[in-house]
Order: sequence, then structure tokens, then C-alpha cells
Amino acid sequence: MPGSLACVGIGMTLGAHICPLAKSYIEQADVVFSGVSNGIVELWLQEMHSDVRSLQVYYKEGKSRHITYREMVDAILTEVRAGKKVVGAFYGHPGVFAHAPHKSIELAKDEGFDAVMVPGISAEDCLIADLAIDPGKFGCQQFEASQFMFYKRRFDPSCYLVLWQIGLAGDKSMAKFATGAAHRQVLIEILSTEYPLEHQVILYEAAVLPIDTIRKQTLTLAELADADIYMHTTLVIPPSQKMQPNQAVLNRLAEIEKEIELEAEREL
Repeated sequence: MPGSLACVGIGMTLGAHICPLAKSYIEQADVVFSGVSNGIVELWLQEMHSDVRSLQVYYKEGKSRHITYREMVDAILTEVRAGKKVVGAFYGHPGVFAHAPHKSIELAKDEGFDAVMVPGISAEDCLIADLAIDPGKFGCQQFEASQFMFYKRRFDPSCYLVLWQIGLAGDKSMAKFATGAAHRQVLIEILSTEYPLEHQVILYEAAVLPIDTIRKQTLTLAELADADIYMHTTLVIPPSQKMQPNQAVLNRLAEIEKEIELEAEREL
């Protein structure tokens, strides 16, 4: 029987976010690879399947994550090539900030295997709900924190700015599990070109276990350097300026509407 691959999202909060389709793939698999950051979540997966293999074993302090991700993909594809129904079960959404699911599916399809991705409730979904943010109200820009620092990105202080993986901000080695205050100070300097240092920002952490407390700590941009920040901490920066009307576009649209009205009158 030819092998197959499904990378599924199990959501952020244990047991609460998994969809029936993801659960079905896990239960019917020959082997399940687990990409979760909490041991209790892995034990929960083991209640659904007898052969759950952790991908966390490939992480190591000082080891490049490029190597780690390649080893994860190799482990997954080895079982697919052996003709097994393989599932990669990843916390949150398997396509968000997750290299191994995307690469595994890409290679599996290139080699002629069936491969699918099943979405899950992501940290972004939880953030929107927990912080009562409507992206449609002011708009929302999102960046991975280090990428935001390494490249000249245009960001708009009249919308929400979300920086993911703030705990690794400024790491070019891909081998650390955290950076420190000095790295975050560089980020603060970049942000201070558009935001006052006294501007209120939010440190956010979603609940992984039902008993967890959601973190939504408010502090000033200047205080960010010395704050307690972890790998799963996200920085949310609310707008600091009002949206500026684009009067030239508004005038042009008004002219179009006027022309439509005149055309309608002529047809009467």
C-alpha cells in the first residue's frame, strides 16, 4: 500500500481545539509524529494512538534549527516511503511558523505520495479572541521578530503590529532558545522610530492547558527590554496614530459615484 502524509493542527489549548477531521487522521494513522512543546499534550496524543513519536528530540541547545528541521522531515518521509499512513500532529496550525510540515508535504507530493494539511486553531486566532482585537477595524501587520529586525520592513503605526517569537528576537545563529535584553533593545530602537517609548504594548501568551492563565501583560515599549519573555511570547503593539484619509482617492471615488448617478438620470 502506498504511503501517505497528513500534517494536522491540534490547536493551542489541550483537547479544546482539535477538529474531528484532525482527530480522525490521528486515530487512523500507522504512525504519528508529535510536534508539540508540552509533555502533557504529548501524553494526550498517546491516548489517541499507540505509536506517537516526538519530534522534540531533534532540538538541542547550540544545534542549528536548520539541521533540526531537516532531521524532522527525514524522519517523517522515511515512514511515508515505507508505505505507512503517517500523521504529523502539530500544536496550533501546522502551516504557521512550522517549517517541517510544509517541507514534508512538498517532498511527499514531489515523490508521488498523497499529502494534505489540516488547519488548526493558531496562536493568532487565540490572540484575536483573548485580546478582543478585530483586524478589520484598524488593520493588522504581522512579522517574525528577527526577520522584522534583519530587513527593512515598512510598518504602519496606525494599525496593530504583531511580532512573533519575540523571545528569539535578533538571533541569527538559529541555534539559541532565547536572546536577551541587549537584543531587545535593538528592536526597541527600531520601533521607537514610529512609536513613543511610553507607548503601551502587550506581551501575549495563549493557554496551552485548560488550567493555564492567559498572559496579556501591558507595559511600555521602553520596559520591553527587561521584561520576562519566553519562546512562546508574542508582542502586540496597538496603533499609536490615527488612520490618515487618502483625500485624493476619496475625491476620485466621489467623482465616479457622481458620474454613475448622472448616467442613471440620463437613462430615466
